[in-house]
Amino acid sequence: MAIRSDMGTGPGTGISIRVGRPDDIPAILGMLDSCVEWLVAQGRTGQWGTKPLSEHQKTVESVARYMDEGDTYIAEVGGVPAATLTLTGAPGTYLAHLPPPGEPERYIHWLASDRRFKGQGVGSALLAHAAEETRRAGVSLLRVDCYAGDDGKLVGYYESNGFIRTETYVATNQWPGQVLARRV
Repeated sequence: MAIRSDMGTGPGTGISIRVGRPDDIPAILGMLDSCVEWLVAQGRTGQWGTKPLSEHQKTVESVARYMDEGDTYIAEVGGVPAATLTLTGAPGTYLAHLPPPGEPERYIHWLASDRRFKGQGVGSALLAHAAEETRRAGVSLLRVDCYAGDDGKLVGYYESNGFIRTETYVATNQWPGQVLARRV
């Protein structure tokens, strides 16, 4: 079922967003692997390393767990899965050391796009959809966290989509992270 359609950035782009299903997990893992390949090609291996994430059992379990706990959305271009994210009611346990926001929230996990669709607005369309779903749920706080190392482009991407920086953190293996928030 398409939730929103024709959200593209140009004539005929035709981005549609639908609810994800468990049988989408291979496509989601393919999107994550595409991101890793793209990051490696740019010499930006600090975020997710050099091996496909689909080869990490912990990643596979995380994608499935968040899908069970929340709402997964798939952006399609011409009927082809192009990007994904999952919304839940809280961040992952790896952020348990940070103070809770003190209000209900929706939290974005595993935003990723198949890099063949880079520049077509699929990630931004999903972020706009996440904001709409958050608002529709009667919640005004939408948060996400991401890798904050290297050139900072990922943090800048979220900022360009209406998020502001809140807490910073350091995860396992000195992985620099940034929490961002958006009021909806």
